[in-house]
Amino acid sequence: MGPQEFAYLLQGLAWTLVLTAMGFVGGIAFGVIVALMRVSSVTWIRLIAIGWIGLFQGTPLLMQLFVAYFGLPLLGFNLPAWAAVGIALTAHASAFLGDIWRGAIQAVPRGQTEAAMALGLHTRSLMIDVIMPQAFKLSLPATVGFLVQLLKGTSLAAIVGFIELTRAGSIVSNQIYRPLLVFGVVGAMYFAMCWPLSLWGRNIERRMSAGVSR
Repeated sequence: MGPQEFAYLLQGLAWTLVLTAMGFVGGIAFGVIVALMRVSSVTWIRLIAIGWIGLFQGTPLLMQLFVAYFGLPLLGFNLPAWAAVGIALTAHASAFLGDIWRGAIQAVPRGQTEAAMALGLHTRSLMIDVIMPQAFKLSLPATVGFLVQLLKGTSLAAIVGFIELTRAGSIVSNQIYRPLLVFGVVGAMYFAMCWPLSLWGRNIERRMSAGVSR
């Protein structure tokens, strides 16, 4: 495998990072909404969030990619491949992150809410200034863990023909007929991205556990 093939893999790696960023940032934006809807006191709002979470957690990411890539054009949305994949990853991430943050919000001690209400804080101020900062800290290890899963999940975009790292590896492998070498390099690239994130998540969890035990 020469410099040209390695450069092609790096281009695929760049697209993997772009897709991960799109899905994660979009998932954060919509995940916050899903989490707040999930803990809402209004029944129909809560049911919509439960349905959204159940739909995307209960179906494979591969199927979601197929629906976004082939289904959206049938509805008149002629999107480039990267946009369709980004939409699917965003919807997928919003369901998982929304559920993670829902659990974190509900894990905040009820005494915090009661104390804030006793001080006369409105519901919006209670959520933004009291509940969400604590919930964010509680959810950080699980959020980082999901980021690792999302990064690896971008490899499924190869199924719809998008050239990210895995697809780039397949193309290079077909050109030089050395699949073990090529996918060894591809695997090393995924490892180099995922392992530091996993260590970071464990470190955060360990520090939080140490703080709780004191």
